[in-house]
Amino acid sequence: MLAGIWAEPRPARPPVRVWRDWALSSALVAISLVEVLLRDDRAWAPLLVGVSVVVAACLLWRRTRPLAAVTVAFGAVLAFDIARIAVIDTTGLLGIGGLLVLPYALLRWGAGREAALGLGIILIWLPVTLIADPTSPAEKVAGYGFFLFSAALGAAVRYRTRSHDRDIEQVRLHQRNELARELHDTVGHRVLAIAVQAQAGRALSAADPKRALATLVTIEEEASRTLKEMRALVGVLRDGTDADLAPRRGVVDVKRLARPGGEVLGVRVQVSGDAEAVEPAVGTALYLIAAEAVTNATRHASGATHVTVDVTASRSQVHLRVHDDGEATTTSSPHAGYGLRGMAERASLLGGTLRAGPDPDGGWSVDAKLPRTARTS
Repeated sequence: MLAGIWAEPRPARPPVRVWRDWALSSALVAISLVEVLLRDDRAWAPLLVGVSVVVAACLLWRRTRPLAAVTVAFGAVLAFDIARIAVIDTTGLLGIGGLLVLPYALLRWGAGREAALGLGIILIWLPVTLIADPTSPAEKVAGYGFFLFSAALGAAVRYRTRSHDRDIEQVRLHQRNELARELHDTVGHRVLAIAVQAQAGRALSAADPKRALATLVTIEEEASRTLKEMRALVGVLRDGTDADLAPRRGVVDVKRLARPGGEVLGVRVQVSGDAEAVEPAVGTALYLIAAEAVTNATRHASGATHVTVDVTASRSQVHLRVHDDGEATTTSSPHAGYGLRGMAERASLLGGTLRAGPDPDGGWSVDAKLPRTARTS
């Protein structure tokens, strides 16, 4: 276990430095300067301000270079405290309070070995500074508690974020696996049709060359459509499980989601336009998005009495709108949240968009717009 912690890499994509970081460092330096000006004894003013400036500057690199920031900042304060014990009779400035931020950043953004080494430096400094500033036992415990709490908070946020990202990745993989099964079914169906047409063309080639030529044209068109759908879905990942050979559902199957009210939330479905001409991959995606949205409304729509599902197919795209009349809130359960991410991922992979949230007219709506022909990414 310890070896695993030691070898743990840094979290990916640490936040870039923003204006708030500069504001924090500048504020700490300003506080130190004001405190020096208000002091009666300014004999060691340059040294005191210098230590505060070092600490403030290290905060700017706390995410990208957490161990270096801890080493420089705590090393400077450690040297200052040793000098206080030996020859200097003074106290540090309030600006060095920025040290409290560094243990958090170390555990949040540092690699495993960086966190261990950085904590070692902090634990070496703590008893030295408590000797330089004699305090009561309760104050010593509080001193350790503040810095250890900062480190523990950083570790908690780090592992919570990693767990959250892992859950989202599971949703993404699930959606890709679904699309991979669609790819299997779509290509299998089209290739079977091509094979049948080829057999017919071969049989007609001698007796009726014109019909055989027409069959070849049909084969070419079918092969082009198959290739286009393969390109739209070829980027999906699979986990090695066997493909589901059952027929996939499409836009026309959305009507099967309709149900009367009663003990279960009522669902009204309306499909308009030439829905049957939508590509199978797009149709399956719309059906699955609609089914997920209806399921979320049934489980999570507080006070809802009915759900409406409207599918409108135009010349260029298909618009799906699922609306419930429940209490519109901006929060939902984690399962609903992951479901929404999965729907958005499915729409995005096919070149479409999805928006979900409180409806201006009341209730909650899911709006998905997909092209009739799946786009390649």
